[in-house]
Amino acid sequence: MSRIGRPRVSSREVIAEAACELFLEQGYAATSISDITRRAGVARSSFFNYFSAKGAVLWASFDERADAALTRLRAGASVADALATIGDGLDPDALALAITNADAMGIADELERDRAVRQFRLQRELTARFLRDGLPPLHAAVRAGAFAAAVLAAVWAWADRTGSGRPLAELLAEALAAV
Repeated sequence: MSRIGRPRVSSREVIAEAACELFLEQGYAATSISDITRRAGVARSSFFNYFSAKGAVLWASFDERADAALTRLRAGASVADALATIGDGLDPDALALAITNADAMGIADELERDRAVRQFRLQRELTARFLRDGLPPLHAAVRAGAFAAAVLAAVWAWADRTGSGRPLAELLAEALAAV
């Protein structure tokens, strides 16, 4: 029997889609990993093949791009060039949906905590880079904080449409230039 409709692209996308549906329907806190895997039609172990926790579903694409940007940074790319790649080809996904519907999903506090964790991770790596480049510690930390904040501000503007529907890469370039 053939399926009608959009084919399932991969377990990862199916799991993320199921999670977002459930977060909208019953709220983030009320949704368990078992609920997500049941909706997605995958085993619990499949969930953990792709995600470390329920919240990681929302951040997976961003985290992959941030990891790649930090790898470029460690390899010697300029800070602005490395960070700009975070926006390359990032389509609206679970994170954008969560940002846009944070209140409906009951996830605003979780998003703020996760945003802070990611911003600090970027800041820590950028501080290390600026120290290697010879900046004094205070200047390195302040500059790194500004760049990290610019990245997350651009993501939020893109997702919640305050960026007027502009692509993330464009908003990210503008935010990084402001630093």
